[in-house]
Amino acid sequence: MSRKTGGPLEGVRVLEVCQVMAGPFCGCLLADMGADVIKIENPDGGDSARHLGRYFAGGEAHGFMNLNRNKRSVAVNMKTPEGVALMKELARKVDVFVENIRPGIMTRLGLGYEDLKEINPGLIYASISGYGDTGPFAGKGGFDLVSQGLSSLMSFTGEPGGAPAKIPVPICDLNAGMYTALSILSAYIHKQRTGQGQRIDMALTDAGLGYTFWQASQFFPSGEPPEPLGSAHEMTAPYQAFQCKDGYLALGAANQRNWELFCATIGREDLLEREEYATDGLRRENYLALAGELEEVFIEKTRDEWVALLDSGGIPCGPILDMAESFAHPQIKAREMSVDMEHPAAGRIRVLGFPPKLSATRVGVRTPAPLLGEHTDQVLREFGASEEEINNLREAGVVA
Repeated sequence: MSRKTGGPLEGVRVLEVCQVMAGPFCGCLLADMGADVIKIENPDGGDSARHLGRYFAGGEAHGFMNLNRNKRSVAVNMKTPEGVALMKELARKVDVFVENIRPGIMTRLGLGYEDLKEINPGLIYASISGYGDTGPFAGKGGFDLVSQGLSSLMSFTGEPGGAPAKIPVPICDLNAGMYTALSILSAYIHKQRTGQGQRIDMALTDAGLGYTFWQASQFFPSGEPPEPLGSAHEMTAPYQAFQCKDGYLALGAANQRNWELFCATIGREDLLEREEYATDGLRRENYLALAGELEEVFIEKTRDEWVALLDSGGIPCGPILDMAESFAHPQIKAREMSVDMEHPAAGRIRVLGFPPKLSATRVGVRTPAPLLGEHTDQVLREFGASEEEINNLREAGVVA
């Protein structure tokens, strides 16, 4: 029996054997698009993200509730032979299997891709790890921070001359989840054409490097590693943050047309006559001197005054907001980027909205994150288990 979601992935069944961020984010994307994502958790505590973070409600961490909406939870002890047998029965009847357990564990349990494709040749099996299946680090566990370092992201993040800086959002985790979800959808289209499943091997470090298009395009021809630029851009200027009288704004006066409009709008046509700022390349080369001159201009007015003036001239710009200001902003509200809902244990909670908007199918937040094992009986019935079989599994400590 397929769950009715109204989403474009309605009828697609996914088993998610994942913890914390990268795998659960992949599952979240698929669930938000209507897939039936069944989250398999250890009965002894479940996904460790349930207990991770500063803020809890009803015993559940808010981070977990954000990443695991629209899913169902089944608690299975995969360390038992009966649990492995149950997992194989579930895998026999799903389209997708996603795991981000430490490399090698699923194979040792008998739940690796080679094991499961024997019983489900059309299975799409996605593995997310720190370093993937190949290379000298293949067997190591991975973390976003370490992958940000290995992928060079931290080397050019932060202010010039400063220490290496971590990108605050776990970009390697999130990009790995995004790439995996995209790969699953591509593999699913292939399966519809051929009936053939396949394995997806995704590494956090590769996901970090996968976002370095601008930096790599500068490094490959020059051989010179990029350096931190603060909020400035590698290839154009002025394209950065500027301090105003009461806050900061982001200015995107990139390309010649925007530069000329910008100078006219702020009443600094004299800058157009300066040889060192004559072209985009020269402005980028001299971006520090240009930024110093513009800082003296921007400090004279408030952030909102500058945004209004620059908007009137058609200059790409915007205020730099904190999170409270962002979620209160009418643009963010109009896009429904936060959703209030009722959680069975936590009560009224708020979670992030789903960014894409589809015209013909329903996407987004439908149900709150599940309690540990909340849907065990429901899912097992849907997969054909009798009440007696479910009770026997529970009494044996296989499910909870």
